Amino acid sequence: MLDLAKIAGQLPALSNHLATEATASQGRLIKAQELLRAAHDRQSALVEIQKQWQSRLNFTAAIPIEPLLSQIDLPSPNPRHSVFATDGSQIAPSHHEIAYCYLINIGRIMLHYDQNLLPLLDSIPEVFYKAEDLYISRQWGIRTDEWLGYCRTVSELTNLADIACRWVEPPGAHQEPNAALVDGSLIYWFLEGLPTEARDRILTPLLAAWEKLRQAHIPLVGYLSASRSGEATNFLRLQAYPYDSPECSTHCSQEQTPDQEEIEPMRDSLLWGSLLTPGQRGPLFKSTSKILELYGEEHKVYFCYVHVGAEIARLDFPAWVALDAELLEQALGIVLAQVQKGYGYPVALAEAHNQAVVRSGDRARFFALLEQQMVKVGLKNVGVSYKESRKRGSIA
Repeated sequence: MLDLAKIAGQLPALSNHLATEATASQGRLIKAQELLRAAHDRQSALVEIQKQWQSRLNFTAAIPIEPLLSQIDLPSPNPRHSVFATDGSQIAPSHHEIAYCYLINIGRIMLHYDQNLLPLLDSIPEVFYKAEDLYISRQWGIRTDEWLGYCRTVSELTNLADIACRWVEPPGAHQEPNAALVDGSLIYWFLEGLPTEARDRILTPLLAAWEKLRQAHIPLVGYLSASRSGEATNFLRLQAYPYDSPECSTHCSQEQTPDQEEIEPMRDSLLWGSLLTPGQRGPLFKSTSKILELYGEEHKVYFCYVHVGAEIARLDFPAWVALDAELLEQALGIVLAQVQKGYGYPVALAEAHNQAVVRSGDRARFFALLEQQMVKVGLKNVGVSYKESRKRGSIA
């Protein structure tokens, strides 16, 4: 139990700290705006500098594909369109439960607008209990619950490609405009630290799902609400750099570069939130995250920031969407319409989450059903550990 009376004394210091940070953030924002205008004037030169010195930078800076000061109005989508979305949730394995297993639940959404068609709102649960599912990740030093999260990402994308591509088959046939949405970035940073074999088991089916969508001409969008990324703002550090060459191995300490105090910590969303008006997007950027070297050129990730009204959202696209003007415009219009219908967040993603989420009551019913089946097949002494039993029934 949290003792609010004891914690209340710590809150004034926290509030004062946040107020100080807000003031400092405003100063950094003004400086970032100045750097943005200066970088816009010499954007081509800075891009060339970045390409030349990329391997010697100790920070990741995205490459602007359009003018830095771009403020582009988003199009209205065709009234007749379809939206596909998935999201996932899970029950993690626990040695204290009646059986060591885990469950992944994928919420699937298909919404059709102005087409007189029924929507799809359901979930696909799958239970994993075999040794190869539970312990395969241990050979790479990865915890089972961590591996579960990676597998859930794969399930989300494969289910998304499945429902979307089945709807528009055969590929290339005439179809209404559509878009496939996932919650979160399309850059799977968690893969960077994985051994090659483990990484391939995750990345290969992910990119296969992307390719399936590409073949069907269905734009894929990763929607990031409240993004904390600084990839785009990091490009401005090339403008702020006080030396002729941004060679970090020579001029930078391991912890900090000479330009860092100018604009860090600064979120991209804060900077573009000061420039864009509702219904506008900023310039396209190409991410230079190292993990993208494994994606292949067709699937390199591009992104932009969009003022959706309630917030500044980051939208991620594969290269085959970002560099196709028609597909990009189609995706942007549909996403903005989804946010408007969802009162600040894409309605398809919100519904996918609602279908996927496993609540405490669902968890209890799952294990109750499992217990019934275990007893039915003749297993005895079925029950949770004494530790779990005591935690569920306090004597206080």
